[in-house]
Amino acid sequence: SPARPFALKLKGAHHRCMQRSSKRQSVRWDPATKVKRMSQRGSVLPPLVDRHILTSKTRNDVGVGAFAFLFSEIVQYSQTRVSNVSELERKLADVGFDVGVRMLELLVHREKAGKRENRILGILSFLHTNVWKNLFGKTADSLERGTSADDEYMISDHDLLVNRFISVPRDMGHLNCGAFAAGIVEGVLKSSGFPARVTAHSVTSEGLSRPKTTILIKFSPEVIERDERLGS
Repeated sequence: SPARPFALKLKGAHHRCMQRSSKRQSVRWDPATKVKRMSQRGSVLPPLVDRHILTSKTRNDVGVGAFAFLFSEIVQYSQTRVSNVSELERKLADVGFDVGVRMLELLVHREKAGKRENRILGILSFLHTNVWKNLFGKTADSLERGTSADDEYMISDHDLLVNRFISVPRDMGHLNCGAFAAGIVEGVLKSSGFPARVTAHSVTSEGLSRPKTTILIKFSPEVIERDERLGS
C-alpha cells in the first residue's frame, strides 16, 4: 500500500510567500555591463557568488514559510520513492549531501578567502558557526566531543529548522527529518577531506518543549590518525 502523506504545519506559509513575491522589485539584465541592476533603485548588485543568501537588512530574505513549503514537498516527494523510515532518512540525507557540497564551495570562497580547514576542530567549528548561520540563521547550540569514543563529535540544535514544521504520523514515530541536516554535514566533511558517518538523533532534554536534534559525527580512522600527526 502507498505510504501515508505527512501532516505538515505550514500556517499559511504559501499564501504569505505569494504575497511577498508579488511585491518584489523587478530585476533587469544589462548586457552592456553584464551586471544586474535593480530597476527601482538603480544600484548595481555584486556578483551572485559574492552576495549573502540572506540579503535584506534583517537577514531574513528567505522566508521561513517559503522554506517550510519547499521542504515539505521534498519530504513528500522522497516518501513516495521509499518503503520504510530508514530509506526515507537516507534519501533526505542524500539531498542534504548535495547541499553541503555546494555550501562548502560557496562559503570557502566567500568567507575563507579560498582557505580550507585541515584539522578536525577547525572543520567542526566551520560547520557549527559558518554553515549553520548561513543555512539556518544562527549558530548551532552546542559542539561536543563524545564521551565514549575519541572519534565521535556532536552538533546539537535545540530547535532545528527542518524539524520545526514537521508533524510525524504515529506509525512513523522514529522518523527524524534532521537527516537532511546530517546529510549537509556529511557533504561538507567529505568534500573537505574528512570522511565520516553522520546521523541525526532526537534527544529529550529538560527545559525544552520538544526534543533537540543532535547530529552525531563518527570520523573514519584515517582522519583521526592524520589529525594526530598534524598535532604532534
